[in-house]
Amino acid sequence: MSALTPVDDRFDLSKVDPSSTPGVTDRKKAEKQLAKNFDELGALQEKLYAESKFEGRRSVLLVLQAMDTAGKGGIIRHVVGGVDPQGVHLHAFKAPTDEEKEHDFLWRVRKELPLPGQIGVFDRSHYEDVLIHRVRGFSTPEEIEERYGVIVDFEASLKDTTIIKVMLHISADEQKARLQERLDRPEKNWKFNPGDIDERQHWPAYQEAYQVALSRTSTPDAPWYVVPANHKWYARWAVQGLLLDALRGLKPEYPKVDYDVEAEKKRLAAT
Repeated sequence: MSALTPVDDRFDLSKVDPSSTPGVTDRKKAEKQLAKNFDELGALQEKLYAESKFEGRRSVLLVLQAMDTAGKGGIIRHVVGGVDPQGVHLHAFKAPTDEEKEHDFLWRVRKELPLPGQIGVFDRSHYEDVLIHRVRGFSTPEEIEERYGVIVDFEASLKDTTIIKVMLHISADEQKARLQERLDRPEKNWKFNPGDIDERQHWPAYQEAYQVALSRTSTPDAPWYVVPANHKWYARWAVQGLLLDALRGLKPEYPKVDYDVEAEKKRLAAT
């Protein structure tokens, strides 16, 4: 079971230590568990996918939000990357296109929801519309205020989708070190975005925006979890635990087939 607790109305982001590792202190132990759990994670995902081939409707959606360099890509590679890719739907939300701007902010999100049997992963998400929009003034305070309720209603409507929302929480100093590494190492230069430095100027405003968004939109059916992410190994271990908990809770099973297995064995042997 995960050592993390869902965000509630008493949550205070400023009290979360980005360097903490709740639930485990031994890096080697965590990395061994991460590798060991791949088999179970893969088996649960396969059962969920198999169910969908026999009218199963359930899916899982992992929402990843974070400041730049917090490790979303590593989560995708080292956690979600351990399951069969045909059962995963990954989408990275960038700045909206001209077409997307012509619709409501959830229009592009609805199109990327996981199909039955899939694990969906959002690299950023509809929460950009209450985070960066709040910090940079891309929408009015009234529009942003309305969106919190719209998001809660939207997520509540996804009756067949188990939603796990994760904020990877790093410190400003850790982000600075990771950006410095991208500049110092030529093979990492391609990952550096000069705009990331501009966004650092708004660090306190982003922390405030996250505090409000997390508190206003964490619900029993679509909870937020804040994962300390200064240690990449810990963030991967923690998110895998959340995903495992969600799949274990669904208790997917291989569907019963509608043919006589023994009869088919005999038919096959005769060929």
